[in-house]
Amino acid sequence: MTTIPSPLITELLTPGIDFTRMFSDIPVGIAVLDLDHRIVFINQTFEAMTGYSLPEAYGFPCRTILRSRACIQNCPARNSKKKSRPHSFENDIINRDRQNIPVRMTLAPIHDKEGNPVGFVETLEDMRMIKELHVKKSHAYSFADIVGRSPQLERVFQTLPVLAQSDASILITGETGTGKDLVAEAIHQTSNRASGPFIKINCGALPETLLESEIFGHQKGAFTGAVENKPGRFRLAHNGTIFLTEIGDLPLALQVKLLTFLDDKVIFPLGSTQGFKVNVRMIAATHRDLEQMVRDKRFRQDLLFRLNVARIHLPPLRKRDGDVRLLLDHFLNNFSSQMDKTIQGFSSKALNILTEYAYPGNIRELRNIVEYAANIANEPVIGPEHLPAYLTEQATDRASADEDSLPYERNNTDVENNGGPTPAPVSLPKTWALAERDMIMEALIQAKGKKNQAAETLGWGRSTLWRKMKHYGLDQ
Repeated sequence: MTTIPSPLITELLTPGIDFTRMFSDIPVGIAVLDLDHRIVFINQTFEAMTGYSLPEAYGFPCRTILRSRACIQNCPARNSKKKSRPHSFENDIINRDRQNIPVRMTLAPIHDKEGNPVGFVETLEDMRMIKELHVKKSHAYSFADIVGRSPQLERVFQTLPVLAQSDASILITGETGTGKDLVAEAIHQTSNRASGPFIKINCGALPETLLESEIFGHQKGAFTGAVENKPGRFRLAHNGTIFLTEIGDLPLALQVKLLTFLDDKVIFPLGSTQGFKVNVRMIAATHRDLEQMVRDKRFRQDLLFRLNVARIHLPPLRKRDGDVRLLLDHFLNNFSSQMDKTIQGFSSKALNILTEYAYPGNIRELRNIVEYAANIANEPVIGPEHLPAYLTEQATDRASADEDSLPYERNNTDVENNGGPTPAPVSLPKTWALAERDMIMEALIQAKGKKNQAAETLGWGRSTLWRKMKHYGLDQ
């Protein structure tokens, strides 16, 4: 059995100081290594963090005990032989119980009286509490997967838990891309129906004939091609939540049938005279002005009354004070982790462009912009060159417009009559239609023409992408 020496510190105090006792109660892991990086001493905190006692660790290389990434990729002790300065960095270790522990590691050389290196002292600070605090802090501005800290969104956060505990019908309104789907799912997940199904129906994605069959189901033989019974989404959502997105696109004929269901909670599949009792919670969403549609006779007023028991309006991103920066950091952290990249943030110029942009596509557009930039960037900081082209072009156009709005100072080359030179016209910022077209083009190029992958990048369904491609003449 290896004999472990009892170390003493002399010539500091009288009598000599017991080195082991001195460091045993310090709440930081401490290890002393020789020049070959072998362990000659560890304190109790080091033992607790790694799971190895001093007799078990004594004489072994520190990499055998720590098993950290740094030991494999770039051992600081090996690179510190000729350095006299301490080296501190964040790392992780794997303890005896195979737990991954984040730590801050500091390594410093030990020298004798003549200044010759004789070993190393290594400290480990447990970072688990700090990491957990960071996670809690990041969640302080969120509800479920919805992130924001603006007063406008705070009011929504205060409403959601109350509405989640009731079975009242909810109507979610807001511009495209404001997160209506996320809110609907958050209400379901925090409600008493969370263990039940959450079924989503996009009322604008299917033609009327197929939509009725999707919602209410059909019986075998109800129409040509109905070769078997189909239960429909309402029956599939029994004891759960049904989410009708783009409710403003629901045809009038189906509005009548939906109103009937809301009255008696019974559905009648196509081709069937037998009704089925269904227990579902109804959530609807739209970006349209339903009140105006009622005035235009395109939406039933009685259905609006039934859906509008409780209304949640999601403000556009341009009216959410301070949320743009929070969402930029949130999505960048997510995509950096997914892509296994170490992107630290945005440059000041990129941030100026991103925070001054109006985001007509709201959170969905912001998310797509950050994902695009994270894919393109091969550097630790995202700059303007990594942003979609339409953003930097608009920033240039704004700068040109600002220059043209400054007081004009006439010089000797100015000509006052009509025969003089014509000043170059100021280019106007792109419309959202042109910007959206560019986004689709960039997504298709990035996906090498694969529409499924492009739709996923844009956060759309394939049918939505195809419809927009057709609208912009990109389907050829």
